[in-house]
Amino acid sequence: MFDLIATSAMGLEALVAKEVRDLGYECSVENGRISYKGDASAIARSNLWLRTADRIRIKIGEFKATTFDELFEKTKALPWENFLPEDAEFPVTGKSVKSKLFSVSDCQAIVKKAIVERMRKHYKKSGWFDENGPLFKIEVALHKDVALLTIDASGSGLHKRGYRAGQGEAPLKETLAAALVMLTNWTPDKPFVDPFCGSGTIPIEAALIGQNIAPGFNREFVSEGWHWVPEKVWEEARMETEDLASYDQPLDITGTDIDHRMVKIAEENAFEAGLGDLIQFKQMQVRDFTTTKEYGVIVGNPPYGERLGDKDAVQKMYAEMGAALAPLDTWSIYILTSNEQFEQYYGKPATKKRKLFNGFIRTDYYQYWGKRPPRIK
Repeated sequence: MFDLIATSAMGLEALVAKEVRDLGYECSVENGRISYKGDASAIARSNLWLRTADRIRIKIGEFKATTFDELFEKTKALPWENFLPEDAEFPVTGKSVKSKLFSVSDCQAIVKKAIVERMRKHYKKSGWFDENGPLFKIEVALHKDVALLTIDASGSGLHKRGYRAGQGEAPLKETLAAALVMLTNWTPDKPFVDPFCGSGTIPIEAALIGQNIAPGFNREFVSEGWHWVPEKVWEEARMETEDLASYDQPLDITGTDIDHRMVKIAEENAFEAGLGDLIQFKQMQVRDFTTTKEYGVIVGNPPYGERLGDKDAVQKMYAEMGAALAPLDTWSIYILTSNEQFEQYYGKPATKKRKLFNGFIRTDYYQYWGKRPPRIK
């Protein structure tokens, strides 16, 4: 069994924890990290299935360290030989917050040296290691004088699904896009619209969720090259993603954008994800949106008006959006923006607001809940 950590953007911890529990693992939640125990298959399944986590890490040790000697000795005491083969490539990265050992470069060098000492003893080697084998990215993270040592089991961040052939100026991370969909009341039998689709990330993530397709099905992970995660484990985990996908689930998903070039990019990305036939993209301004469908869900990440010259245009667009969407009383509408006056321009207070971070931008997720469909007797 391994001590696993799924890292998370601020505000999404509860969502990541729910995903971890849905995979069958009990977990505990702290700021930015969800901790749980699992075997080798948990490493594979977590990487393949977690839609809203940033990456999967394996915790090697956690201890108090206020001096470099303490950091060296306690790092050296950890069982690195259980994880790193003799030819392992093991770069060390680091960060330090509110700790006496604040020099990150020194901490990295000391951790590296301590691991080398431990490995030399185990592999009975006197010189440096060649490091021409599989990659093990080690991180030393110090917080309030506590050092956490982990190995990254994902490689590229989990937001890199492998379908994004092109993108716009400020693309939404795929993990956040998935979170925006999962925080709604949408189910695959309802219509779904993104009126600011850009490169198509939100509609694509909605389609993956709608057909229960694992977000990592189309990519590789660094831990696939590790000898102690057997190939069979990955084969079985990938087979599970195929078995659980609902490819026959019909979907009604639309993405619109004012920019015809972005619509083209969104179409290309959807085809890259294998979802080209399931999502309709079209060029349209939000003020022109109309529909006769009922009980649908709208999720939008419109321009925020952060740049000075954009403010007036964005405020006008929020007002036009409010007017266009006002008749849709059975639809639930969810809008992500950093604009604190959004409700005022939109013309209606939100049912609920949720604080989220889009990268380093603090945003609010404004939620307008539509009427419930009548109960079928």
